[in-house]
Amino acid sequence: MAEKRKFAKKYCKYSAMKVENIDYKNLDLLKISMSERGKIMPRRLTGTSKRHQEQVEIAIKRARHMALVPYIVNTTNVVGPAYANYNK
Repeated sequence: MAEKRKFAKKYCKYSAMKVENIDYKNLDLLKISMSERGKIMPRRLTGTSKRHQEQVEIAIKRARHMALVPYIVNTTNVVGPAYANYNK
């Protein structure tokens, strides 16, 4: 019989940091929930609570609209996070 795998319990990093509101201008908070290609990571992978995940989604979409974070990333030259050199 197969053994059960024991994984570390996922927790909401925003709740641990005691963040009330997630603002679209704070890219340091947003990058926790973004992949290298700039996609929004789902709750099941990050462990973010429902309330904070909804705020993150709205903030990332607003940041994309304000050109703080790119909509798409050139996948041929991905060497770092999507938002690293975009603001310069």
